[in-house]
Amino acid sequence: MHYLKLIRYQNLLMLALMQLVFRFGYFQFENVTLALQDWQYLLLVLSSVCIAAGGYVINDIFDQGTDAINKPSRMTVGKSISESQAYNLYVGLKIVGVGIGFYLSNVISKPGFASIFVLIAATLYLYATSLKQMLLTGNVIVALLLSFSVVIIGVFDLYPATVPDNKQQMGILFSILLDYAVFAFMINFIREIVKDIEDNDGDFNQGMYTLPIAIGKSRAAKTVFALSFIPLAAILYYINSYLLNLFFVTIYLLIFVVGPLLFFIVKIYTANATKDFKNLSVILKWILFFGILSSAIIRINIKYNA
Repeated sequence: MHYLKLIRYQNLLMLALMQLVFRFGYFQFENVTLALQDWQYLLLVLSSVCIAAGGYVINDIFDQGTDAINKPSRMTVGKSISESQAYNLYVGLKIVGVGIGFYLSNVISKPGFASIFVLIAATLYLYATSLKQMLLTGNVIVALLLSFSVVIIGVFDLYPATVPDNKQQMGILFSILLDYAVFAFMINFIREIVKDIEDNDGDFNQGMYTLPIAIGKSRAAKTVFALSFIPLAAILYYINSYLLNLFFVTIYLLIFVVGPLLFFIVKIYTANATKDFKNLSVILKWILFFGILSSAIIRINIKYNA
């Protein structure tokens, strides 16, 4: 159980579900040949999960000081698990994740793509050791890595199977992936700032330089308030431009994405307690999940509208 807490199994489960939704809830119904077999795609998901889990572990190793202040009851490294055990787990997860990446890169005859997994693992290490201490840099890095967990689906499952006959259809599918990746980036970037506000006291004592430390918690919250209108406007534009003829999808997005995002915007403006920011961070996590799940809802709506 201690190891499950350390690797943030709930976050990893959500990551896996998001990747599975695109493959088995959308692409398999598009009548295109995909590069990976089902079991190979599951390996891609496993690789993503292992590398992300390793990122959580190394982050907790270097965050022992801040966690002792911000989340003493949830602290694992140095309390329930020794630092050496955590390092062993980190190395094991990275070896499995990157190793699978090497295998899949050769499966699609693109061995150079293995460097993607190495680069992601290295970036997560740099984030934990130094980048997260820089103003907004760590927030951008984490948001980019999550959005790339969407893009990598196209890199390994769509791009290698693209031929002249299906190039236009594959291009459309890849552009849809990019739209979701941008959505994931925007929501997660905002969430990372909210988490920084939540962890402000511990981060300040450890000499970190986050946005709430630089401008204060209240101004940081107001900045998040302003930033939140960007994904809201983008989602409403997307619904109006591409999805308005899909009644069920429109209702779904209004209830499960737009509605919670509006609730978040209202609440973040007056939030001041640590518990407030913690709850708002959870809301953003669910907005992200339901947003990604909409890809399957779109496919279902199209099928039964036809």
